[in-house]
Amino acid sequence: MTSFLHVLSPGMFTTIQDLGRFGHQDLGVPVAGALDPISLRLANALVENPEDTGALEIRIMAPGLRVEADAVRVALCGTDAEIEISGTQPRSIPSGQSVRLRRGEIVQISAIRDTSCCYLAVEGGFDLPAPFASQSTYVRGGFGGYQGRALQQGDDLPVASGAVPARTESRLFETPALESDAAIRVVLGPQDNYFTDAGLRTFLDGEFTITQDADRMGLKLDGPALEHSIGFNIASDGIATGSIQVPGTGKPIILLADHQTTGGYPKIATVISTDLPRLGRMRPGRKLRFEAVSVADAEQARRDLEAIVQRAIDTIGPADGTREPDIDKLMTTNLISGVFYVSE
Repeated sequence: MTSFLHVLSPGMFTTIQDLGRFGHQDLGVPVAGALDPISLRLANALVENPEDTGALEIRIMAPGLRVEADAVRVALCGTDAEIEISGTQPRSIPSGQSVRLRRGEIVQISAIRDTSCCYLAVEGGFDLPAPFASQSTYVRGGFGGYQGRALQQGDDLPVASGAVPARTESRLFETPALESDAAIRVVLGPQDNYFTDAGLRTFLDGEFTITQDADRMGLKLDGPALEHSIGFNIASDGIATGSIQVPGTGKPIILLADHQTTGGYPKIATVISTDLPRLGRMRPGRKLRFEAVSVADAEQARRDLEAIVQRAIDTIGPADGTREPDIDKLMTTNLISGVFYVSE
C-alpha cells in the first residue's frame, strides 16, 4: 500500500524544496531550493534525514494534511508556530521538535506571523523524482517537487517511510537567531561602476521597503532611486542568488532562489550567502538597509554561521530532556580538580 500525506488544503504557496540543484545554470536551469536553508537543515536533522532531503516549504499560510500511512514522523522549523494534530490523540507540538503521526491524524499549523517561510520535514523524505539531482520545485519551469507546481487540494504526497518506528522524540534545545534588524551585508559589484558616486551612497545610506511584488524569484524594493552613470542595460550575463539588479527605474531588485540564470540589468552588489536566509524570511512591508563588506568578511561570516548551525544541531536530544551521557566528553573532563581548601 502506498503511504502518503493527503492535502486537505494547500496553503498559500506550499512547495517541496531541498538545498537546490547546482551545476546546471549553463542549461538555463535555476538553482531553486529553500529560501531559508538553515531552517530546512534543522528540520531535517530533527527527523534524522540528510540535510539536503526535500521538505515542505510553507509560505505564510500553512497546508492541512491527513496522514495516509501507518506512521510518519515530522518536524517543523523556522517559525514560532506549532504543529496542531487532531484525531484520536489531539495535541500541539512546538516548532523545533519531532512528532510521530498515525494513520488518519490531521496535521495543521497555527498562524504563522513571524516569517514568510518555514519547513515541515518528513522522516525519510518524499518518494518523488529528483530532476537534475534535486527535488526542489521550480514552478516556472514546471519540474521538481510534486508535478512541478505548488500543492493543490486533493494531492497525495508519497512518503518514503510510511511505517517509522516509535522512539523518543527529538528536540532542538538551541535555535539560531533567524531574525535581525542588522543591515543586509553585500559585496559591491560586479557592475557597481554603472552607478554614480551619489547612486552608490544612496544604495548604502538609504532605507528600502520590500514591496508586494515579492516571491521566490526575487524582492522588488521601494525607496530612493539609484542613479546610473553609463546606462541601465548590459550584455546579459550570469546571475547569482542574491544579485541585486537595478533597472531603469533605479529601484533595486534582489534575486532569490528561483531567479533567472542570466540578466541584462547592471548588478550593483550581491548579498552575502549568510544573509540570504534572512531575506528569504522577510515579508512585504519590511524595511531594510545595506552594508558593504569585503569578500574576506563574507567568507568569515559564512564560517561563523556554519559553526552556529552545527552547534544548534549538536544540541538535539530527547524531547523529554533525558540524555545519554557523552562518554568521550566525560573521559576528557577533569571532574575533580584535586585541589582542596583547608581552613586554618
